[in-house]
Amino acid sequence: MDNKEQVGKKPIALNIVSGKSKHKMGFGAGSIDLNNISPVIIDRGEAVIDIGAMHAKSKPERRIRFTPNREEVPNGRQVWIVWVAVDRNEDGQFYGGATASEMWIDEEERRGWKILADHVNRMDAALKRKFMLDELGPEEKTLLKNLLVSHNEQWWEDSPDELKKALEV
Repeated sequence: MDNKEQVGKKPIALNIVSGKSKHKMGFGAGSIDLNNISPVIIDRGEAVIDIGAMHAKSKPERRIRFTPNREEVPNGRQVWIVWVAVDRNEDGQFYGGATASEMWIDEEERRGWKILADHVNRMDAALKRKFMLDELGPEEKTLLKNLLVSHNEQWWEDSPDELKKALEV
């Protein structure tokens, strides 16, 4: 989650195409920088950073066919993706936004349920420095808090009280 430069690689960014501009812009102009957001997967009593979730290719999502109908995955287990944004101020970096999205996975049937639009909207909310973690249960909140603290205790200390209250059990 830290902002290390990768030699020879362009940073991950999404282009935003707008019809308002009347002049040509160069590469990367009007893009959202996704270098400061990381997906955390909470599954089977464990919270891990899994960058594959950025493209719906996290470990639990691999080889799963998703449907928008929850009824088609009656034997699934609940898996959470928490989008965590890292921000910076004059004191240094901190966890600036965090939002949770659920999905249900049935590995035996290779079927899953999620609403992709919800995942995208929640990622956007985290980028906008919002905290939306109310849907997480006590176990998931504890796992997420432990991961964030162990990843970088100083970032946790410098994070807003809103995040700390949202993860209280």
